Amino acid sequence: MTHTLPSMPTSRQPGCPFDPPKELIDAREHSPISHFTFPDGHQGWVVTGFDLTRQILADPRFSSRRELMKHHPTIDYGDIEVPPAPPGEFLLMDEPQHGRYRKPLVGRFTVRRMRLLTERVEQITAEHLDAMEKAGPAVDLVTAFAKPIPAVVICELLGVPYEDRGRFQENIDKFLGGEVGDEELMAAYLATQEYLAELVAAKRATPTDDVLSDLLDTDLTDEELKGMALILLSAGFDTTANMIALGTFALLRNPEQLAALRADPALAEQAVEELLRYLSVAKQFFRVALEDVELGGHTITAGTTVILSLSTANRDPDRYTDPHALDLHRQEGGHLAFSHGIHQCLGQQLARVELRVALPALLSRFPTLRLAVPADQVPLRPEAADIHGIKSLPVTWED
Repeated sequence: MTHTLPSMPTSRQPGCPFDPPKELIDAREHSPISHFTFPDGHQGWVVTGFDLTRQILADPRFSSRRELMKHHPTIDYGDIEVPPAPPGEFLLMDEPQHGRYRKPLVGRFTVRRMRLLTERVEQITAEHLDAMEKAGPAVDLVTAFAKPIPAVVICELLGVPYEDRGRFQENIDKFLGGEVGDEELMAAYLATQEYLAELVAAKRATPTDDVLSDLLDTDLTDEELKGMALILLSAGFDTTANMIALGTFALLRNPEQLAALRADPALAEQAVEELLRYLSVAKQFFRVALEDVELGGHTITAGTTVILSLSTANRDPDRYTDPHALDLHRQEGGHLAFSHGIHQCLGQQLARVELRVALPALLSRFPTLRLAVPADQVPLRPEAADIHGIKSLPVTWED
């Protein structure tokens, strides 16, 4: 019997900021794939199981092309025409266009290159810990620590002048945070594009030692470079910032796990992987079937939109023992927090370096770190945001 998800949840359960919405967890308990009627009447599917999600992410018969994404899970936009992704914004493209943009970047984001950045990430982290200590003992960890570290790192990688960091950070917050209206969101998006166009032109005039300048030797146009920079800046900043903040929150709410990480800094690598699985800040992706596909005992017809719930796939009881528990010693490896297939996150190794450095350093510098407000008063980002996270995290410690 086909399970049906009656509506797409728009909020999380009170007191459960780390768990996926209850309706999605319940759907996974019934079946790894559920029928779903979009608000505009489109008949689609929601996939909540690990194996099926991984399978679709690797299947070229399911498209990521922006112009096919006509159906929204909570809003009826009517019969709209969606334009293709702008040049360079390769996350919303299929092959061969996707590969044309991704291939020049692969060699610049290898495991080895990202690990060579560790010393610089340690320095940036220490600088912000010093500033926290000077300003404390009570601070908002989001603005004092979680956002600045990935912002500085990605700006340096792309050659964004330090003094411009606040400008792009504010606009990215607006068009990814899910808290502003359509008009303000579009204004922030266009302002970011305008800034990046200026940045690319500046690199053409005076190249510097950064990824964006390196790409000037390719056949990519300025318009394409602008789109690629937008993807790298937004992805490299927003996801990691929310992982640092939400990861700290999760550890503070799981004192046994926090104590284990403090006691054994060598646990950092394993701890980061478990936090990535447990939190799954990139909550869901969309795919459209290009042809009829048999999947999980159902026929997904051509043109059908499929929602992939990464947050529930990474909590699948068929994949993980006690999946809703945070366990830094978990032995079951592998997760989909960075997606899978050709769209697997290009910057995943950079994110890992930042998390492995930032979280243990924070806990070491402030051994008495704790929430400064009750946990249920920590404000979550709205579920409409592309990336799950928290708006602020008031913390304090003993001097």
